[in-house]
Amino acid sequence: MILPRNLISLSQTKQAHARIIVSSLAGKASLMGHLLSFLAIFPSSPFDYSLSIYRTIKNPNVFASNNMIRCFAKSDSPLQSLVLYSSVLRNCVRPNNYSFTFLLQACSKGLGLDEGVQVHGHVLKFGFGEDVYVRNALIHLYSSCCRTESSKQVFDESPHHCDVVTWNAMLAGFARDGQVSVVEKLFDEMPGRDVISWNTMLMAYVHNGNLGEALECFKRMRESGLVPDEATLVTMLSASAQLSLLEHGRSIHSIIDSLNLPMTISIGTALLDMYAKCGCIEQSRLLFENMPRREVSTWNVMICGLASHGLGKDALTLFERFLNEGLHPMNVTFVGVLNACSRAGLVKEGRHYFQMMTDSYGIEPEMEHYGCMVDLLGRAGLVFEAIKVIENMAISPDPVLWAMVLCACRIHGLPELGEKIGNRLIELDPTYDGHYVQLASIYANSRKWEDVVRVRRLMAERNTSKVAGWSLIEAQGKVHRFVAGHGEHEQSLEIQKMLEIIETRLAAAGYVPNVSPVLHDIGEEEKENAIKVHSERLAIAFGLLVTGPGSCIRIVKNLRVCWDCHEVTKMITRVFGREIIVRDGSRFHHFKEGKCSCLDYW
Repeated sequence: MILPRNLISLSQTKQAHARIIVSSLAGKASLMGHLLSFLAIFPSSPFDYSLSIYRTIKNPNVFASNNMIRCFAKSDSPLQSLVLYSSVLRNCVRPNNYSFTFLLQACSKGLGLDEGVQVHGHVLKFGFGEDVYVRNALIHLYSSCCRTESSKQVFDESPHHCDVVTWNAMLAGFARDGQVSVVEKLFDEMPGRDVISWNTMLMAYVHNGNLGEALECFKRMRESGLVPDEATLVTMLSASAQLSLLEHGRSIHSIIDSLNLPMTISIGTALLDMYAKCGCIEQSRLLFENMPRREVSTWNVMICGLASHGLGKDALTLFERFLNEGLHPMNVTFVGVLNACSRAGLVKEGRHYFQMMTDSYGIEPEMEHYGCMVDLLGRAGLVFEAIKVIENMAISPDPVLWAMVLCACRIHGLPELGEKIGNRLIELDPTYDGHYVQLASIYANSRKWEDVVRVRRLMAERNTSKVAGWSLIEAQGKVHRFVAGHGEHEQSLEIQKMLEIIETRLAAAGYVPNVSPVLHDIGEEEKENAIKVHSERLAIAFGLLVTGPGSCIRIVKNLRVCWDCHEVTKMITRVFGREIIVRDGSRFHHFKEGKCSCLDYW
């Protein structure tokens, strides 16, 4: 009996198995081995069924055994393949290169480093150390187990036996280990690259925050003539989202459309995340509603996106819809829900969902959940309740939670409590500048200038400097970066003139500066000059210069926008007739017609 060359489904394989049994050929090892070979390549074939077939073979040869090892490798118990391998050796069946390739794949999946090292010994014993497939599997094993030096050693032992798969395995290992410079070096040395090579380089950049390099790398990939695949485009959408580069994100969307790629869950989720993080939350909503299929991760991204835009009630409505569809929330789902409550000041709802998380879904609060609750209560002025949440935590609190309370003390005028917490935070983490800045701000609000000087001197003595505020704006096909107080942009003279125009027109509209963010005991005029050059103001001035009348100005800022810049931006939208969207270190602010979407609650 001859089996079909291509059994393309599990049902066809079972039909072939039935014919073998009816024909009384179930004892033929070659036929049963071929059945196993089909089952081994099906992504979701039942493992128990494969094992039952293997057990009917009286004296399984290496072909049948290899396919059973391969079935083990993709099962939930991959390391059990080693037990089968031991029985193969006991039956005096000599393993071949495929035996070790599949065994090493099993060790990689099960993160069985010790077992993999033993298999490596057998590879050398049986003389397969130069086989390219075995070497690739060895490199993948060591990379998966974070043993990049071992994978490099295997690679260096015989570089002339390396193909593009080998190089890609090396790239992936060092990328997973965060060694971007090594990945770059290997990438540059590759004799040939495929899409996977470029994807690995891109992911290394994006996952390590080297977003500018990722954009440049993608440009080089396109220039090389290679067609990006789904993984490429999802990675680049992530880069666009992190930098809030709407035009770049739109260009990736256009590539997806031009390639006629289907709206998979990965692509759809990446797109709606990109649009949400670029300030286009309505575009995200539209994409979400039109997606043919959604997973929990898709809902999570949409809920978090709505929360970041201050649309807390919309986020909660979506979460209730999520529950009504019978989906089970994850811990990250509740991070989005609680964050939505915090951004919108929904204290009652926040308490409800925090309790629901544990009572209804058995999810124990993690640091992020506690952080959302402390932030929610602190913003609402319930500072002592926030402290109680920290004191009753089931896990050791992170200093970040106390920093949230410190911020709440500054906002709600609790200088004594703030001083106590601030000094304690500085003791706990003397290297973090934020604690010093918040404490100095509390002293400045109380006009305790000697204490402000003391805190700033302490920062200097401990070599801790305040993180410089910067803002990004995408314009004229480039990303422009502005740093607070710096005039290094190529159009700095024009920007300065625009700042003067803004100042004149805002003053005529009744603007009075709020200089409380300036932590120096200096004259009011000097303080006013200090806040005029905050990074977002430089970016807005540039945006007014280079964008057309009535167009939206989009800015990304690393720090939380100060009160005065918030007021100035509101007035600019009214006086200049512009819409301005700012993504600061906390949330999105949609400024339009003299108002902000945060309703001055941020």
